[in-house]
Amino acid sequence: MLYHLLYPFSQDIQAFNIFRYITFRSFLAFLVAAIVSVVWGAIFIRFMKRKQFGQIIRDDGPESHFKKAGTPTMGGVFIVGSIALATLISGNFNSIPVLAACFVTFSYFILGFLDDYFKVLKKNTDGISARGKLVWQFVTAIATVYALISTGSIDTMIYTPFLKDPLFDMGWFYLGFAPFVIVGASNAVNLTDGLDGLAIGPIITSAASLGVIAYAAGHKEISAYLFIPYIENVGELTVLAAAIVGAGVGFLWYNTYPAQIFMGDVGSLSLGGTLGTIAVVTKNEVLFVLIGGIFVIEALSVILQVFSYKTRKKRIFKMAPIHHHFELKGWPEPKVIVRFWIISIFLAILAVATLKMR
Repeated sequence: MLYHLLYPFSQDIQAFNIFRYITFRSFLAFLVAAIVSVVWGAIFIRFMKRKQFGQIIRDDGPESHFKKAGTPTMGGVFIVGSIALATLISGNFNSIPVLAACFVTFSYFILGFLDDYFKVLKKNTDGISARGKLVWQFVTAIATVYALISTGSIDTMIYTPFLKDPLFDMGWFYLGFAPFVIVGASNAVNLTDGLDGLAIGPIITSAASLGVIAYAAGHKEISAYLFIPYIENVGELTVLAAAIVGAGVGFLWYNTYPAQIFMGDVGSLSLGGTLGTIAVVTKNEVLFVLIGGIFVIEALSVILQVFSYKTRKKRIFKMAPIHHHFELKGWPEPKVIVRFWIISIFLAILAVATLKMR
């Protein structure tokens, strides 16, 4: 908003020229999102407690989690709300990549909100059916990727770390691959959201690393130097990524162990989808496996557990997702969380470092 309202007057008022810079607007987005998230979070938690909208704990989870029943949920409402406000203030909406990411965020936000609302209203853990969620997610993702390809915002090449040139061109098969990345990211984050602060930590590190990559990919000189594909206007996603980091920090103020509020599907589905979309638009679908390594590990643990039990009637882990496995092995919840954060930070730094290894 400030970019569109004030930057056009920069020739008359030189101070307004500062809104031209993505770096300044990214710092502004971080500050706005963090402050709004902390302030709005306190108000939102009081509201949820007053309405007695609390988390429903699954019967098949660890017994130690039963005491968390009734903790306010749907914290994603003020996370995404803070991101939206910060992006509205600092963003440049002439950027198709930004519009695409915002569309996915909004669509998955509505899906997650309805799912959480039905759970809270009916006092059970069912919500929207798994099939219904997947249909909604894939329709949104396919429409988004199709629009990006049709407008020439992205190509259908696949790029990998350590190689200067694209691996190959998927053509229209990319219309199946890229949506899978977006939907997979959304659901992987949702699976990770099982302990206090566990999901938001890797969300922050992933958003930060994707923001750095988006800035590099949107800068002609830097992208040429690093041998990564230049994508017009994709640097504006740095502002959105900074807003995610800021809102995530604000949410962590209340979500750190012991949590005063949970993210809910409204937060995990929408934020995961946003991260997946940024990975697709910056042409880092493969690298996102490393950036979001914690999410990948959590999702794979569930897939392997289900496959093993259905084929061999044996479990690989004490419980899936894998963070529950370590809980049942006797690790205190804070230890599981912090160690997963450490791994996430390491993977994010390693992913950014691969930009120079081409």
